[in-house]
Amino acid sequence: MIKKTFRVPDMHCSACVMILEGLEDSLTGVQRVSASYHKQQMEVTYDETKLSEVKIISTAEELGYTAILVNS
Repeated sequence: MIKKTFRVPDMHCSACVMILEGLEDSLTGVQRVSASYHKQQMEVTYDETKLSEVKIISTAEELGYTAILVNS
């Protein structure tokens, strides 16, 4: 498992948090998503053999959010 942090500048309320934390259920390999609209970021813990950061970013974009990798 690996943990990556993504900045999400267009997250602005608790509903946004709930939507982004729903990635945990919709993406295979995600163990945990923790989002904060105060920090405008989400941390994703996932199995890097089953999922890539590119897929996380593109799925967030499909939901209407911009996800920018903070750490590599």
